[in-house]
Amino acid sequence: PPGIDFCAPHGSLQSCLLFAMVGTLVAVGGEVVDKVQVKTALVSVYDKTGLKELGEFLAAQKVHVLSTGGTAAKLREYGCTVQDVADYTGSPEILDGRVKTLHPKVHGGLLAARGVEKHEKEMVEHGIMPIDLVIVNLYPFREAVAKGGDFAHCIENIDIGGPCMIRASAKNNASVTICSSPSQYGKMMEQVRENGGSTTWAFRKNMAAAAYALTAAYDASVSQWMATQVTEPPPTKTVAFEIERPLKYGCNPHQLPAGLCAVNGGKLPFEVLSGVPGYINLLDAVNAWQLVYELAKGTGKPAAASFKHVSPAGAAISVPLSETEIEVYEVKGKPLSEVATAYVRARNADPMCSFGDFVAISHKVDVATANILKIEVSDGIIAPGFEPEALEILKAKKGGKFIVLQADNDFEFPEMEYRMVGGLGFMQKRNDKICDASLLAKVVTAKKELSEQAKLDMVLGMIAIKYTQSNSVGYSKDGMMIGIGAGQQSRVDCVKLAGRKVATWRLRFHPKVMALKFREGVKRQDRVNARVRYIEGDMDEAELQQWVKNFDSAPEPLTEKEKSEFLSTLDDVTIASDAFFPFRDSIDHAKKLGVKFVAQPGGSVADEEVIKACDAYGMTMAFSDLRLFHH
Repeated sequence: PPGIDFCAPHGSLQSCLLFAMVGTLVAVGGEVVDKVQVKTALVSVYDKTGLKELGEFLAAQKVHVLSTGGTAAKLREYGCTVQDVADYTGSPEILDGRVKTLHPKVHGGLLAARGVEKHEKEMVEHGIMPIDLVIVNLYPFREAVAKGGDFAHCIENIDIGGPCMIRASAKNNASVTICSSPSQYGKMMEQVRENGGSTTWAFRKNMAAAAYALTAAYDASVSQWMATQVTEPPPTKTVAFEIERPLKYGCNPHQLPAGLCAVNGGKLPFEVLSGVPGYINLLDAVNAWQLVYELAKGTGKPAAASFKHVSPAGAAISVPLSETEIEVYEVKGKPLSEVATAYVRARNADPMCSFGDFVAISHKVDVATANILKIEVSDGIIAPGFEPEALEILKAKKGGKFIVLQADNDFEFPEMEYRMVGGLGFMQKRNDKICDASLLAKVVTAKKELSEQAKLDMVLGMIAIKYTQSNSVGYSKDGMMIGIGAGQQSRVDCVKLAGRKVATWRLRFHPKVMALKFREGVKRQDRVNARVRYIEGDMDEAELQQWVKNFDSAPEPLTEKEKSEFLSTLDDVTIASDAFFPFRDSIDHAKKLGVKFVAQPGGSVADEEVIKACDAYGMTMAFSDLRLFHH
């Protein structure tokens, strides 16, 4: 009962069990000896990886081994002195093997506090052997679930005895070493050799920490699966992160430690083939990969995306380039496969913002695509495969620092997403809604016609903004995003921001821009930046003097009238929004940029006002009834 003291003094040591008013237990006590000699080991493993080397090591160290079943037979082959657990406990394995090691003589040997007189006396009375080393791994529960096992099969693969032994050993780390994975055998054997047949307390604590992490992750997997099998899932959600690779830092250099983690024992959706990806690289990669994967599925065409800071600077599907586009995008004379064409379009939506991008490609990367990437300033790429020569080209980029990730086309994204922000946990179902032409059936304007190209551009726009930081709006034309406005608090500001990018994209085709004569030696990205500043035209004298150094002679300015007249020829543009337009002002602005097709969820009290604006401009607008916020 609370407040009752059951402590019994033993000289300078004290063995006590105290239920305090708060209901917690006081330490049993006992001496902590730094080095504990390994005399007896308990070995019970499902995964026999490394067992031969381990068995030969235990035999050489003359360690007495307790074991069960097939593990015991193997260890005898390797020269170990093995005592069956059933012989030691006097109890046979029962209930189809469900009960093997759940016995006081096993757990007493794991949990007894050495140096505590009462514990040592009870061990003698009950014939309990102290166990110094425990080597256990667990039934493959996750694998049983992954292979589609039925309820009974998965239940049978929930390990009971293994986690009990692991947790007991880890708790008594003052005396017991726990090895819970074959990957730990090497360092355990090295530890024992270096310490004359013993382990140190520091080592035992490290192994105990790893053991508790393992059982926590194992229980998390069981808990998550079990929650899917019942009518009333529990309110506690368990998610286990396993560090697959440490990262140099997080978002910023001072944010350490940082790491890339697998979730609940699952695999990563990609493999690192080259380079050292960073935190933001990986955020870009996983978002960009989802975008192009969905875009290729939704359109049936190769897709590409150019990502910066977790939003696309550009995205496109493979639509053949005109001769003018080939010239403007500076790919004249270069082989252009379907895949290469998709990336050229994605990169050239906003080539200034794509500087240092992370690229995603939906299809296998060929040599033509690799050679386009070779000349661009880019941090990395994710794709489902690479032609051998293409891979070598990319691995050589940036002196071998270019990041190459091979995506797993068969990876199934988890249904639920979890995150932590400011000490709070958030969970939501993944946004797995498919954006395709079926969302365009509800045309609400007087003009109803949607060409196949318009439908492609609308689907492209919806998918692109689905993976863009909200609020977001995107303009698309001829299979490519030509302007994306991300992360603005006001929707009309998104429209204007993206619209400015559309205007810049379009004006790169102006004859005066195309005719700019750069001096020899001006780099590709410097040409991109110089063209943009020429189009913007708002340079002060100091900047202008520096800018003209890109040319043999100062170009004639591009006037506002010339820009306005050229932009007035832009037509058949699509605009897509991640949420409804709350006012008609967005439509009024979009009209200035040649918009003829609008895709948005609808649902605003101002829907009628927006529809009237579209009708006034001869636009076709579809309500998707699907909001696509992304944060």
